[in-house]
Amino acid sequence: MFDTKIAIVVRDDLLTWQKLNVTAFLTSGVLGADKELLGENYEDADGQIYRPLIIQPMIVLAADGATLAGIHRRAIERGAPMAIYIEDMFRTGHDAANRATVKQYATGDLNLVGLALRDEKKRVDKITKGAKMHP
Repeated sequence: MFDTKIAIVVRDDLLTWQKLNVTAFLTSGVLGADKELLGENYEDADGQIYRPLIIQPMIVLAADGATLAGIHRRAIERGAPMAIYIEDMFRTGHDAANRATVKQYATGDLNLVGLALRDEKKRVDKITKGAKMHP
């Protein structure tokens, strides 16, 4: 049904709360870059309205730090737009501080804990090679 794929890759050594936090933030990065991904409101049988969700399924993958760094490198080499989350962002409290934290590091020095991308299916599969489905 979709010719694109959304993949979120989280570092496998994070605490559970960190994995969930990173996944939530990275999902917002995918949606923020492509507003047409947002569906319509949901409504239950009693007429209660709920907020819309992303219309396309996502996969959540896990990888060790070295594999995650390789995925990041391949995404850059292929020009695939992505959202990133680095370890230092766990110690900040808002978006401006997050951006300032990322700005301190050269691309190869980012201590990545997660990334998300949406691109053509085969391209995403090649970029995320080595990551496994999150358990």
